[in-house]
Amino acid sequence: MAAGYLDILRARHAARLLTGTLVGRLPNGTAHIAIVLFTRAEGGSYTLAGALAAAYGLATAVGQPLLGRAVDLYGQPRVQFPAAVLSALGMALLALTGLDSLPLAYLAVIVAGVATPPLEGGLRALWPSVLKGEGQVHRAYAMDAVAQEIMFTVGPLLVTLLVSLWSPAAALLVINAIGVLGALSVVLSEPSRTWRSAPREAHWLGALRSPGLLALLGAFFFVGLALGSITVAGVAYADDHGREAVYGWLMAALGLGALIGGLAYGARQWAGAPEKRLRVIVGLLALGYLPLTLTPSVPLMTAFAALAGVFLAPAIACSFIVVDRHAPRGTVTEAFSWLVTTFGVGAAVGTAVAGPAVELGSTAWSFAVAGAGGVAALIVLLATGRVLGGASAPRAGSATPGTAPRGVAETPESLRDEDVPAPCDAPHQTPRPIRP
Repeated sequence: MAAGYLDILRARHAARLLTGTLVGRLPNGTAHIAIVLFTRAEGGSYTLAGALAAAYGLATAVGQPLLGRAVDLYGQPRVQFPAAVLSALGMALLALTGLDSLPLAYLAVIVAGVATPPLEGGLRALWPSVLKGEGQVHRAYAMDAVAQEIMFTVGPLLVTLLVSLWSPAAALLVINAIGVLGALSVVLSEPSRTWRSAPREAHWLGALRSPGLLALLGAFFFVGLALGSITVAGVAYADDHGREAVYGWLMAALGLGALIGGLAYGARQWAGAPEKRLRVIVGLLALGYLPLTLTPSVPLMTAFAALAGVFLAPAIACSFIVVDRHAPRGTVTEAFSWLVTTFGVGAAVGTAVAGPAVELGSTAWSFAVAGAGGVAALIVLLATGRVLGGASAPRAGSATPGTAPRGVAETPESLRDEDVPAPCDAPHQTPRPIRP
């Protein structure tokens, strides 16, 4: 299992790109908890904290596809690093001015959110120019998903450590400064500097003109809804059992399950169309959520949470390959950014729906929202099977001829996943950070 991942990390630039991207995403992955802790420390209410975090999340959802399109048009360094600096300045404004002026506080988080650099999509666009063949690229997607699980676990812990050592304001400043350094590491690398998106057809819809991509986004809205509802349901379950630590156990188990699932999925070779495989994985994901509605004892519930996470990373991972196959030529970064946005919006809706489900029904009802989200995602994939199974576009990630890094062969556009037995098609706040 480990050998395949080590081969990827040994590839020139791979470890730097993966590490730099994860570090660069720390501000986004920890923003919700950092904003909440800062707001409470400044004397603000939970309502205000939630509103500021929501404003940040909405701004990020708007900014990601716009910046992704800009990356496709102008290259990574011209967009990623300035965006990272602007986003960090937005958070610095919040940390230094506090909540004395609420309009200024909202402006700060909106700027920080809109300017969040699309490093996720950027990394997935770079893999084909760094690695050898489709097989390694697909396994890199799996490794990416596993690394994200680690980052989403370590990030909040780092925030709480900085808060305990200094203050919430210092945590905001330090985390965002680290994020800028991560983005800088990526854009100074040779693959990022030399990468160019394939020529694209001028169209105002950009990546969204692909029916297959729209079908995938519709399904992953509901996958995000399921994950978002679990964060609220987990808090309700912890309250029912009188121990706040229970929430941490459930989220840790969910992350551990996703980590194990992603590692196992990326370790084997997969044949056949990823669109068909995605339907199976999402079906298993939906089934994994159903036992949570039983709300049993804490040890058994923790085990159920781990089971629910097993198919999350593979589902997200498989979606990366489907995005790459259906995104119109020259829109790779934008297409991946739309996936991030749709997933995040779904998670926000799931959070909003699960709250009333607890108040009007019970904790079990809020977990049922997750199961319903998984089932809805499967229904969308089944209903759009013909669209997803149609001829896919040329590889969206292909570089413009002559722009691949020196010594790296470009992937022929005629090469299709059906022709190559691929490995894992791999990749979601405190609420737990939204992933992909």
